[in-house]
Amino acid sequence: MPAVVLIGAQWGDEGKGKATDLLSSRLDYVVKFNGGNNAGHTVVVGDEKYALHLLPSGILTPGVTPVIANGVVVDIEVLFEEIEGLESRGVDTSQLKISANAHLITQYHRTLDKVTERFLGKRQIGTTGRGIGPSYADKINRVGIRMQDLFDENILRQKVEGALDQKNHLLLKVYNRRAIEVDEVVDELLGYVDRLRPMVTDTSLLLHRALDAGDTVLFEGGQATMLDVDHGTYPFVTSSNATSGGAVTGSGIAPNRIDRVIGIVKAYTTRVGSGPFPTELFDEWGEFLADKGHEFGTTTGRRRRTGWYDAPIARYTARINGVTDFVLTKLDVLTGLDRIPVAVAYDVDGVIMEEVPVSQSDFHHAKPVYEEFPGWTEDISGARSFEDLPANAQSYVRELEAMSGARFSAIGVGPGRDEIVQLHDLLD
Repeated sequence: MPAVVLIGAQWGDEGKGKATDLLSSRLDYVVKFNGGNNAGHTVVVGDEKYALHLLPSGILTPGVTPVIANGVVVDIEVLFEEIEGLESRGVDTSQLKISANAHLITQYHRTLDKVTERFLGKRQIGTTGRGIGPSYADKINRVGIRMQDLFDENILRQKVEGALDQKNHLLLKVYNRRAIEVDEVVDELLGYVDRLRPMVTDTSLLLHRALDAGDTVLFEGGQATMLDVDHGTYPFVTSSNATSGGAVTGSGIAPNRIDRVIGIVKAYTTRVGSGPFPTELFDEWGEFLADKGHEFGTTTGRRRRTGWYDAPIARYTARINGVTDFVLTKLDVLTGLDRIPVAVAYDVDGVIMEEVPVSQSDFHHAKPVYEEFPGWTEDISGARSFEDLPANAQSYVRELEAMSGARFSAIGVGPGRDEIVQLHDLLD
C-alpha cells in the first residue's frame, strides 16, 4: 500500500484539507510533517465545518491514526485548545501521536515573532506572529526545546536558561520589552507533561512499521510550495520545507518509500502576506474571487490576495515536488464569468519567460501574459462526473491540465465533502 505526499501547489489555502478528507476513509495514518499553527485546513463534514490549525485533518476520520511528526513545531497551548474543541464536538482524538523530536513553541518565541515583525516596519514579511519562525531558528541554532525534553525537568530547565540568556538581552536592550523568567516558562511547560505522555513516541519508527505492514500513510504538508523556505518566494516564505522533500526530513521516512505526490491547486490563485504575486488583481475581479471564494485565512482571518490561475507556478510545483496528480479545487467559484484569463508566461522587462524566474528581482517585476478561455453560467456543484460539467468548464480544465505539468485527477465543484469529480483514483 502507498505512502502518499499531499502538498499545496501555490501559496497555500488551496483546499488540502478537503483532499485529505476525500482520501481519509482509505487511509490508516495521516501525518503532518512541517509548519505549526500558522496555517489551517477547513474541512466540511455534512453540516459541520471544522477549522484545523495544528492537528492533521485525518483526525476527523475514525480509524485513522493522526501523527504530528518531527518536522512540526508545536505550541502545546494551541494543541490542547484544538483537542478540547474537537472533543467537545464528539471527535475522538485519543489516537493522536506526536514525535518526541518535534520542537516546541514557547511564549518567548511568540513574543519575539511579534516584536521583530513590528521592528521591520515596511520590510515586514507578513508573519502570523505565532512564534513559528523563532522556534525553527532555535532548532537550527541548536538551542531549541524538543517534546522529549519535557520529561526531564533538569534538561528542560537548562535549555530554557540557555535560550533566555540571549533572548532576554534582545528583548530588554533592543525591543524595550520585559525579560521573561525561566521559572515562568518551565512551570508552564511542565504543566502539560501528564497529558502529553501517552501521545509522545518515536513516530519515525511507528511510520516505518506501518508501511512495512502494508498500511496506507498520507503525509500532509502545511503551507505550500511557493512558501517553502528553500524553493518559495524567499524571504516571503514560511520557515519550513513545505515540499515533498520536506515529508522525508520532516517525518523520518526514506525517500524511496514515497509512491505518489498529490499537488492541490486552485482554479485561480491566492496568497496571504507580503511578497510577489504576478497575477494579483486589484479590481472588481479580485473582489469577485475573494467574496465568492470566501477567501479569508482559516488561521488568521486575513483577507487573501486573489488572482488568476498561474500556469508557470503549477509547472514549477510539478517539477520541484515530482507531482504525479493534481487536485483542482474551487472550480465552482469561476461560474458566471464570461471570460477566464490564465497566465501562460511572464513578461519581464520585455523578455517572455515561460518558467518561474530564478531571480527574485525578475519575479517581482514579472507581468503575466494571459490567454483567455470562455466561461460558463451553469451551476456545477451537482456534477459527479467530468461529463456532467458544462462544455466550457471541461475545456478550461483540460487546458489547465495541458499546461500544468501533471494530470488532473480530481476537481472540486463546491465546498461540501462530496462535491467533487474524480477522474483518476488517487491511491491506486
